[in-house]
Amino acid sequence: MASQSQGVQQLLAAEKRAAEKVSEARKRKNRRLKQAKEEAQEEIQKYKAERENVFKEVEGKHMGSKDSISSKIDMDTKVKIEAMNRSVAQNKEPVIATLINEVCNIEPTVHQNHREL
Repeated sequence: MASQSQGVQQLLAAEKRAAEKVSEARKRKNRRLKQAKEEAQEEIQKYKAERENVFKEVEGKHMGSKDSISSKIDMDTKVKIEAMNRSVAQNKEPVIATLINEVCNIEPTVHQNHREL
């Protein structure tokens, strides 16, 4: 009977060691997965930064810098505003004179659709 009890104890101890080994294996696996995930994230960040640099280089070659584009737009806007201001200054007096003339010199006429009864 003692040998059976001892055999059961050995089986229980072996089962416990096996459970511990399985637990350790799972922990190692989880650590490896976590490490692989971190390495993949680092690699993704490096690739993303590399592609962003390439994009900025291409953008700089083909479009110029944003500051130069912005300053060019500002200059074009100023030129257009100045042209409009000159046009207003040139046409201001004739337009005002025409408006005053039209408002003050009213010629009453019967509308063409008016019918006499």
